Amino acid sequence: MPFLANTPVEKMGGPYARRWWALIVLCLSLLIVVMANTSLIVAAPDMTTDLGLSSSDLQWVIDGYTVPYAALMLVLGSIGDKYSRRGALIGGLLLFAGGSVMGSLVDETALVITARAVMGVGAAVVMPATLSLLVAMFPKGERARAITAWTATSGLAIAVGPLVAGWLLRDHAWGSTFLTNVPIAAVAVVGALALVPPSKAAGMGRIDYVGGLLSIVSVGALVYATIEGPHFGWGAGPITAAVVAGVGLLAFVAWELRHPHPMLDVRRFGSRPFTGSMLAVLFFFFGTFGSIYYATQFLQFVLGYDALETGVRLLPLAGAVFAGAAVTGRLTPKLGMKPMVVAGMLIGTTGVFLLTRVESGSTYTGFLPSLLLLGFAIGLSVSPATDTIMGSFPESELGVGGGANDTALELGGSLGIAVLGSLLATAYRDKLTDLVGGHLPAAALETAKDSVGGGLAVAEQIAKDPAGGAQQAQALIAAVHDSFAQAVAHTSLIGGVIMAAGTLIVLAVLPNRRKDTNDETDRETREPSELTEVR
Repeated sequence: MPFLANTPVEKMGGPYARRWWALIVLCLSLLIVVMANTSLIVAAPDMTTDLGLSSSDLQWVIDGYTVPYAALMLVLGSIGDKYSRRGALIGGLLLFAGGSVMGSLVDETALVITARAVMGVGAAVVMPATLSLLVAMFPKGERARAITAWTATSGLAIAVGPLVAGWLLRDHAWGSTFLTNVPIAAVAVVGALALVPPSKAAGMGRIDYVGGLLSIVSVGALVYATIEGPHFGWGAGPITAAVVAGVGLLAFVAWELRHPHPMLDVRRFGSRPFTGSMLAVLFFFFGTFGSIYYATQFLQFVLGYDALETGVRLLPLAGAVFAGAAVTGRLTPKLGMKPMVVAGMLIGTTGVFLLTRVESGSTYTGFLPSLLLLGFAIGLSVSPATDTIMGSFPESELGVGGGANDTALELGGSLGIAVLGSLLATAYRDKLTDLVGGHLPAAALETAKDSVGGGLAVAEQIAKDPAGGAQQAQALIAAVHDSFAQAVAHTSLIGGVIMAAGTLIVLAVLPNRRKDTNDETDRETREPSELTEVR
């Protein structure tokens, strides 16, 4: 068996023999891309203390990864299609690993944000490459199973990231959480060379760089406005970004409609299966990332779990993803895509609504049903939705298809954290003001209202006062816990309503049975040998 997989997948007469081994490489690559965000959830408190991060600084540490990641996926997916999908995967992994090493070594806020941005660019190369290579390697009859494994890896990463980061943070500084990506990336690079065959599109022509630039501007500005506006107010920056996003999106659509070889054929949104699946992916990750964002804060700040204990308690979510994936693998071929997607959205919506029962006396068992339902919903429904999205693209545009799917995923997650996080902060601030306003000095009250961590820090300072400070500190802690619990319940109610509305929209958009709305696209998907280059 040769060490290097050098026979182009397009040149093979039948399915690639080592495709299931190659799928492991693709899943490893996906694992670190998702872990880079979820591990930061439990590392954030240590980073905040060590670097002296303000809430704005911490948000930019997160956004430094998210904005380039979301904005560049369409363009970089298209470049991978034209030149080399395997080359894009390897290059993205190396760039991602380089950013990770940088993040582990620096000790200044600006440099941490820069390292995260480098990682975000690498992730924007890796994510669409994993999906495009998967579809190129697997015949249509096996593709759904492969995408199910890919989806299950996303769910695994959501839980494994905090677990590994928590384990490292017990004995090491926060920089160690960046280094977890490096050995996995190294294994994935070697595995890509050994197991993943070369692949690229045939007869693709010149890349639509103008459309690519417009997509970067519009998606990047949209993600920036989405994140910054709710968190820090709709000042000049977010409003300008929102306007730029709107103008850029209109310009992108107009350009793509006129271009003979568009970056993304926007006419695909006239296909109900494609549009419904894109919306389903967006709403799924809106609810999941938003809920995990505040659930982990409750586990750490209210219930007092450390980073590792928090990571362990997220593991049931990963197990539920695998359970849902097993079920969808059996039922989707029998029932069709729409029942599975809608059922999953109903289950996920129920999981969010269950968090409305949270109160200051709640324990971990109050969160467990929601974690299980959200995980099961992802495993049940994201796989058939992703399969439908990728099936809407011909072989020559698989990277763009992966970029479109992943943009919906990342935008949904960003919206969930930004919108629900903003609602959470507002509700917490208002409730805490009602409970302790007038009982604290103005400066202390402002710090306590900034976040649940800030409130507990103020209580810690008050406790040092020998003149009755302990009793006052306990009263403040109780008020902080109660305010945050009520904020979680309030936010979950609104999040559940949004998820329910999304479920109704997807139910209306998806057709009752899967039927080909574009015969030419489906012909291209079924007959890749006539469309891809034989080298």
